[in-house]
Amino acid sequence: MADKIVIQLKKSTIGCKPNQRATVRCLGLRKVSSVSVQEATPAILGMVRTVSHLVEVRPYQDKEKK
Repeated sequence: MADKIVIQLKKSTIGCKPNQRATVRCLGLRKVSSVSVQEATPAILGMVRTVSHLVEVRPYQDKEKK
């Protein structure tokens, strides 16, 4: 199983290219400060790299894993 990452939209997509806007939507993000938890697959990491100037990424930490 791949590790999970937390993706948070930090900047608005207003003024961005249409492909960047579509990438943000496909990552499961809608509004500024919205958060999505995704598997860290090569496809997702490539999408994050495309919109890296708009999002913040951190590792997912499960509360029950302690």
